[in-house]
Amino acid sequence: MTEVEVEVASPYRVLVGSGLLERVAAMVAEPAVAVVSDTNVAPHYGTAAHRLLSEAGKRVKLVEVPAGEESKSLQMLGDVLRRLAQAGFGRDCAVLAIGGGVVSDLAGFAAASYLRGVAYYACPTSLLAMVDASVGGKTGVNLPEGKNLVGAFWQPRLVMADVATLATLPERQFREGAVELYKHGLLGEAKLLTALDDREFRRDGDAAILEEYVARSVAVKARVVADDEREQGGRAFLNLGHSLAHALEAVTGHRLSHGEAVAYGLLFSALLGKERGWHDFVGQARRLLTWLEPTPLPSLAFDDLMPYLLRDKKNSAAGQRFVLLEQEATPVLVDDVGEFEQRRAWERLLEVEA
Repeated sequence: MTEVEVEVASPYRVLVGSGLLERVAAMVAEPAVAVVSDTNVAPHYGTAAHRLLSEAGKRVKLVEVPAGEESKSLQMLGDVLRRLAQAGFGRDCAVLAIGGGVVSDLAGFAAASYLRGVAYYACPTSLLAMVDASVGGKTGVNLPEGKNLVGAFWQPRLVMADVATLATLPERQFREGAVELYKHGLLGEAKLLTALDDREFRRDGDAAILEEYVARSVAVKARVVADDEREQGGRAFLNLGHSLAHALEAVTGHRLSHGEAVAYGLLFSALLGKERGWHDFVGQARRLLTWLEPTPLPSLAFDDLMPYLLRDKKNSAAGQRFVLLEQEATPVLVDDVGEFEQRRAWERLLEVEA
């Protein structure tokens, strides 16, 4: 097992290893626990966690939500909160997320909101949630106007990333999660860039090798979060590729998954930076897309994307902001990327994708 410390105001550990879910009852201190999971994951792990926690003498409520991005909504948040209230949970309860990124974001926001904040634990079961959604305390839901526009910073007490759960993931979801891991490689952990060529980097690969990749990726995010817990500056670097990604997700009604959209977004960022003579990682972004084999882009004009790009949460009074790589592993936050540059990069992306 590998431990990664997240040195924020209320520090916590991310445990990465195999078989961690079997120890969940010993990891959660509170006497009452709401286990939030989705309809895909609950039969595998949610019910098992419910049993283990109950056998340890805790009062447990399994809160199951529909699988899919549609559950990241204000309506579903309200449903989860009402179920906690109906169960009579008090401030000494904990919310335990068992699932992927949607469950992590929704359950974390519920924990931040219920009774103005209760303990939150995360057991991510997808690669995306292990290396991204469960670490750093960003929780939230979507609006029709855009992704993650409502939420709160609410750090977990503990994250348990059990790599054994990856074996039950569909291959497509594993590869989509690898996009965020690869992004962390571009931000400064070169070992992660070798994952695509490693035969053991697969959902049922060697547990020790998966543990190393996941722990290295988590460590990248932990370092950035420790320096900027509430995204006032450098934490925005983790959004490399995400400006276009969030726009693509919104305009397609999430027909493009998050991982697919980020892969296209990384190529977009690479093309923007190359035009400025900055670090050229176009080849690496194309290599990722080839490996991922994403859903082809629908017929979209840049004007379809612009309303969502203008509402991106990184934007400031100075204008639109993009994360680019000025040099290798040297991200910068840029607010002078004009519409002409963006249109040109989009046109080139369509040429590459074709």
